[in-house]
Amino acid sequence: MKAFIQRCSSASVVVDNKSVGKIDQGVCLLLGIGKEDDDSDLEWLVQKIVKLRIFDNAEGLVDLSLTDIAGEVLVVSQFTLQARLKKGTRPSFTDAAAPAEAEAMYEKCIKRFKEILGEDKIQSGQFGAHMAVSLVNDGPFSLWLDTKNRV
Repeated sequence: MKAFIQRCSSASVVVDNKSVGKIDQGVCLLLGIGKEDDDSDLEWLVQKIVKLRIFDNAEGLVDLSLTDIAGEVLVVSQFTLQARLKKGTRPSFTDAAAPAEAEAMYEKCIKRFKEILGEDKIQSGQFGAHMAVSLVNDGPFSLWLDTKNRV
C-alpha cells in the first residue's frame, strides 16, 4: 500500500456536485492499493497513521498523534499512487490491485480506522468515482508511506 498523508485543518470530497465526506482537524489520506498488498500491510499502515506524532503540542512541538488530539481521517482511494513512471511519459498502473480487490481492501481500511478512532472520526471518498478533493494542508505537512518499505 502506498499512502500520501496530509495534515489538515479541514478536508472534503465531492462527487457529482454532492459532498460525500468532510472532516475538520486531522489527516487526509490518499490511499493506493497494490496487487501485492495484504491484511498485514493494511494493519501496519493504519497503526502507523493513528500513532504518527505529527500534531503540535501546547509548546508548539510536533509531538501529538491523531488519538491525542481526537483528530479525524478522510480516506480517499487513489490508485494512481501505484503508478510506475520509469519508462516513457505515460504512467503504468500494472502494480495497482484489480478494482474488486482494491475496493475490498479500501473498505477494510475504513472499517479498521473506525474501530480504532470511532465511527464519527472517519469519512471517505467514493471508491472508483471521479472525486474533487479539497483540503487546507496545515503546515504544509505531508508524508509518504509505503508498506513495502517498513524498515
